[in-house]
Amino acid sequence: MQKSSTCSLMYGELTDKETCEKVRQTFENYEMNSFEILMYKKNRMPVWFFIKIAPIRNEQDKVVLFLCTFSDITAFKQPIEDDSSKGWGKFARLTRALTSSRGVLQQLAPTVHKGENVHKHSHLAEVLQLGCDILPQYKQEAPKTPPHIILHYCTFKTTWDWVILILTFYTAIMVPYNVSFKTKQNNVTWLVVDSIVDVIFLVDIVLNFHTTFVGPAGEVISDPKLIRMNYVKTWFVIDLLSCLPYDVINAFENVDEGISSLFSSLKVVRLLRLGRVARKLDHYIEYGAAVLLLLVCVFGLAAHWLACIWYSIGDYEVIDEANNMVRRDSWLYLLGESVGTPYRFNASGTGKWEGGPSKDSVYITSLYFTMTSLTSIGFGNIAPTTDGEKIFAVAMMMIGCEVILINYMYGNLVDY
Repeated sequence: MQKSSTCSLMYGELTDKETCEKVRQTFENYEMNSFEILMYKKNRMPVWFFIKIAPIRNEQDKVVLFLCTFSDITAFKQPIEDDSSKGWGKFARLTRALTSSRGVLQQLAPTVHKGENVHKHSHLAEVLQLGCDILPQYKQEAPKTPPHIILHYCTFKTTWDWVILILTFYTAIMVPYNVSFKTKQNNVTWLVVDSIVDVIFLVDIVLNFHTTFVGPAGEVISDPKLIRMNYVKTWFVIDLLSCLPYDVINAFENVDEGISSLFSSLKVVRLLRLGRVARKLDHYIEYGAAVLLLLVCVFGLAAHWLACIWYSIGDYEVIDEANNMVRRDSWLYLLGESVGTPYRFNASGTGKWEGGPSKDSVYITSLYFTMTSLTSIGFGNIAPTTDGEKIFAVAMMMIGCEVILINYMYGNLVDY
């Protein structure tokens, strides 16, 4: 039915609101409890139910499901009165209702196995008291897996997934920067860090070949052959391309510039891993604070990517290679003049234009421009001058409008 187990759709005008609130609190606090509550059928006929709520826990003692039992106790609450029972006393009508509704007694009566010496009166008292002490403690049985197969929801795999998530965000930040600014990882520290990230991504591939997944029917698939086939068909190719050591190859000085640019471009494939991140974070959408934090991260990441693209366009167009001239109206040229590091022509050496603002100054300025454009502020101190820059600026303003619209829609959704 895709409805809540509180069965709020069956509440009516005489349903006790305090009991409804207790039922809701029981689910929210993962408690075990039982209640008497008046509900209504589709034809508005009142029915009394005895509801037993019992949380089902996994091997980590976390609640994963609820077992809800609904027993019709209308006969106890409102004995049937018809023409044949007119003039009978209240106790007589109750006795008649109980004897004619054996199903009610079978639902409420506890199961007694042979050989058990149980005092019937005490059990009947427990049933009539409708207490929660008679409810058993339910546990979800962990699926049996081969020794080398890892459950996808175990503590180790959950921790590992968070490590991969953090490294994926690190990759999403560093890859566009390295590609746009054409940085070679000659710094040994950064080269070691990126190499460790590549090794961790490689280990993640190995673990994914030995991790269970949830099948189409909601079952946990632990068959090694099915796990391998599923991973190869889904994320294997993307994960393999994302763990190749592009930075190690680019670190060599004798690598051809064209090949180095190709490997730098292939690093963008790592950004496809963000699709897996989005799938893991979708269940946090119901929390307002998580949505706010997620939107801030997405906005910052989008501004970072656009800043890298904005610099790439400016760096490509600031120098006219055909005429060996520099565009004096380019924002990069103007930035170099303002910070005291202008472009200069090396006539005695390489015969090319050199100098210009530092990469740190260029990135901060690019990020400042994209932030002001996405938020529709645009102070105008940095302006596009070439056709390519103007086209990109228009596209960025459109993206900014969409970001504002998405924030507004999500804000209304969280308020609702």
